[in-house]
Amino acid sequence: QLQLVESGGGLVQPGGSLRLSCATSGFTLDSYAIDWFRQVPGKEREGVSCISSSGGRTTYADSVKGRFTISRDNAKNTVYLQMNSLKPEDTAVYYCAAAGGTSRYFCSGYVSRAHDYWGQGTQVTVSS
Repeated sequence: QLQLVESGGGLVQPGGSLRLSCATSGFTLDSYAIDWFRQVPGKEREGVSCISSSGGRTTYADSVKGRFTISRDNAKNTVYLQMNSLKPEDTAVYYCAAAGGTSRYFCSGYVSRAHDYWGQGTQVTVSS
């Protein structure tokens, strides 16, 4: 079965940190760019970050720049999203998505591009 599985979400106080993981099942990760999104009920899905298939290109939403870091370990078929200095407004369900084909080399336009696989999401709650 081909899928992405997110983990690492939870409840954290403002200013705290979490590391999300996005692991593949049934396919190898190194042929795909991985994009992270988040969504709050009643709001549009928001692009958070992207990493190209080689890891050579990354991008971040302005709202998380300087606080979040995306990385990948293709040998472990896992992409990570390190989230530091968390704020209450970071509270959301976080999803990872895989984009293959020629778009895997780039991050430009990651928010609107087609994705081959999606994870089920992991809840992140930032609250005191």
